[in-house]
Amino acid sequence: MDALTRLHRSLVGGDDDEEQAEDPILGDTEGMCSLSPVQRVYGFAACLVAGLALMILSLIVFIRPIKFAVMFTFGNILAVGSTAFLMGPSQQLRMMLDPVRLYATAIYGGFVILALICALWIHSKVLTLIAIICEICALFWYSLSYIPFARRMVSDLMVKLEYNSLFGRQTSRTPGATRHH
Repeated sequence: MDALTRLHRSLVGGDDDEEQAEDPILGDTEGMCSLSPVQRVYGFAACLVAGLALMILSLIVFIRPIKFAVMFTFGNILAVGSTAFLMGPSQQLRMMLDPVRLYATAIYGGFVILALICALWIHSKVLTLIAIICEICALFWYSLSYIPFARRMVSDLMVKLEYNSLFGRQTSRTPGATRHH
């Protein structure tokens, strides 16, 4: 078995034909795709590079928040969607709609749509920049859902940082230490 085929099967989760047959919403779209594993890797790389290029090039037009938002958001969508080439669109949707990351997916998608609405219809630079910042944060949170315990660790870290910033760092005093006035 070819290494790319093994990679594809490990990402897709093996041959679960009975699981795909039970899923009436997503159906079996992988059967419609005639791309070889090598072509899938090329498609993934092309979308990822194009998405990253759009995100990086969007920094050039940062002064114009509306153009920045459109370029950055479409680059973001391309980069996130690039993994559909590796695992197939059906498996990509299944993973995005998994209960573990359903809220993160919904919030990320909501901010993507909000950023585009603020940029294309409302034409508000301030709202567009706020939506882009929220989109980046939502993408970060969504990405953490693929790493075991990462969201929990980040949450705990944020709580500790907030606690320390609100209440200051408590210093312990050793017995017998004297205070100098």
